[in-house]
Amino acid sequence: MGELLLLNGPNLGILGRREPEIYGTDTLADIQAAVEKEVAERGWQVISVQHDCEGALVRSLQDAHGTVGAIVNPGALMIAGWSLRDALAAYPRPWIEVHLSNVWARERFRHESVIAPLASGVIAGLGALGYRLAARALLDRVP
Repeated sequence: MGELLLLNGPNLGILGRREPEIYGTDTLADIQAAVEKEVAERGWQVISVQHDCEGALVRSLQDAHGTVGAIVNPGALMIAGWSLRDALAAYPRPWIEVHLSNVWARERFRHESVIAPLASGVIAGLGALGYRLAARALLDRVP
């Protein structure tokens, strides 16, 4: 049975109450349940990790090298999370970068991701649905 890493960065632990007009009303638990439902038929388990500290995210990623793939919402670490970027560069499986909001329709400082060039794909602006779409993409990419 495979394990899929669901990795969420700073401020994503307060989804559902954090600026719902931007990030929606789904909680991280709701998102995890939706991803679990998407991958259940394949028999994958979801390992859900959220940290506000970049170092803890790096350690979680390093500890998850045996997973089948990952869905990564780095939050604001997409902008300057260089150690997270390096950890993702060393991650040996496909992974999808996800953002709830359309970062390119927001403030200019959000328009570039230091990790996106390493990702198997990027999904932004589709709310919680983006996580489910990322799970479907990984189901397609992982034998």
